[in-house]
Amino acid sequence: MPGKFFAIGLGIVFGVLALFLSPLKAVAAVFAVVVALSVLRFPLWGLLLFVLLATFMPYATVNLGIRTTVSEALLALTWGALLWQAFIAPESRLPVTGTTERWLMVLMLFSIVPFVIGQLSTQGTASGLSNWLRWLLNLSTLFLAAKLLQERKNRELLVVCLLLGTLAMLLLSIIVFLRTRSASGMLPVLTFFSYGNLDMLGFGLNALSSRMGSPWMHPNATGGIMALLLPLALCFGLANEGWRRWLGLCVALLGAAALLLCSSRGAMLSLTIVLLWMAGRRVPYTGRLLMFGAMLVVVLVMSYPPLQDRLVTIFSSDNASTLERFDEYRMFPKAVLAYPFGLGFKLEPPIEGTDLIGISNLWLNFMYKLGVGGMLLFIVVSWHWWRESRPNQGHIVLTRDNSIWLGSLGGVLAALISGLFDHYFSFAVVMVGLFWLLVGINLLEARRLFPARQTQAGPQHLKTGITASGRG
Repeated sequence: MPGKFFAIGLGIVFGVLALFLSPLKAVAAVFAVVVALSVLRFPLWGLLLFVLLATFMPYATVNLGIRTTVSEALLALTWGALLWQAFIAPESRLPVTGTTERWLMVLMLFSIVPFVIGQLSTQGTASGLSNWLRWLLNLSTLFLAAKLLQERKNRELLVVCLLLGTLAMLLLSIIVFLRTRSASGMLPVLTFFSYGNLDMLGFGLNALSSRMGSPWMHPNATGGIMALLLPLALCFGLANEGWRRWLGLCVALLGAAALLLCSSRGAMLSLTIVLLWMAGRRVPYTGRLLMFGAMLVVVLVMSYPPLQDRLVTIFSSDNASTLERFDEYRMFPKAVLAYPFGLGFKLEPPIEGTDLIGISNLWLNFMYKLGVGGMLLFIVVSWHWWRESRPNQGHIVLTRDNSIWLGSLGGVLAALISGLFDHYFSFAVVMVGLFWLLVGINLLEARRLFPARQTQAGPQHLKTGITASGRG
């Protein structure tokens, strides 16, 4: 009987939507209701939809009373589903026991201090509360991984969704760039997906016309997400067979081409360092991949003259981007003195009415926004992640069983190294969500492969005493 009334209620809701909305909006609303109900019953579906959309069209927006990205709306919906299930079935609750997770929770609690100080000491039109809550929501993907991805088959499914979304994004970006030969060619696509601040975005893309645009909006952000995901795609493709192999290798190949076309120095350098580290640990194929990458650079440079001009100036000391970074470091001490407890969340640098600009460094950006305490806590979180996930001494044998661990380890390392040159993985929403989700996947795989490292291992760590990393 309750099911009958529920079906009748849904029919009435759909009828009202069809009556008062245009056909396209009515279909979209019905689809959204179906997705929401499905996620409420199966929270894992919300996380899978998040990674699909966050990698394909990360900043597509929807108006739910307040305007937000669809990616973050899916995260909030997934948490709502988990809270609902915990309410109706308390036995389904999983405590957070990992050391890394606990320290991240400390960082999130500490952020209350710079948030409150920033609210009281800075003047701005943006909502500091909204920005703070969105940042916390994106950090929470680490806890979603711990709750929803305990089973390895779920982690594999999520990696497949990550790669499918990334493949769709790469195909779209490369095709649009080959047709228009300009970063601004993405603007009609982003307009269709209701991206915000389109006037400012169009101005920025026109200024970067020789570099490939993408749904990540800025070429350096595209490079950052490639640094995070390409090692995972590569290891997943090399270690698997059939369509999974082709999926991973296609993402790796197209991602490498996209990395060159968007010309992100930090991402290229960080991935090179990670590949050299893997080659030093005798991970199969990495030496060949470095040679293949060098050949790909030569082919693309010879076939695309603007890339020649870009590479000539990309590492030059008089490059405009390099000079801007020198200015950022020169002005950074002044910014710290002006905001000793952090800028908080109401303002984003550059700060209007002052000569203070931002800082293109992951760790220093934590200091800029959260003060010295915030930066130190982020370092502590990163250190505990490394202690849990690091490989053992000796060679690393890549197998299907450890491919997700090694690929996610390489991706997180590359993201942290790229943080020496860019700040995107500190407070850029959606990118931060993907970063901490990959950290969560890596921790779960490391705890499965290296159970002896867990001083307080829970039952989920003791189910499989597998050391499938070979000698690594």
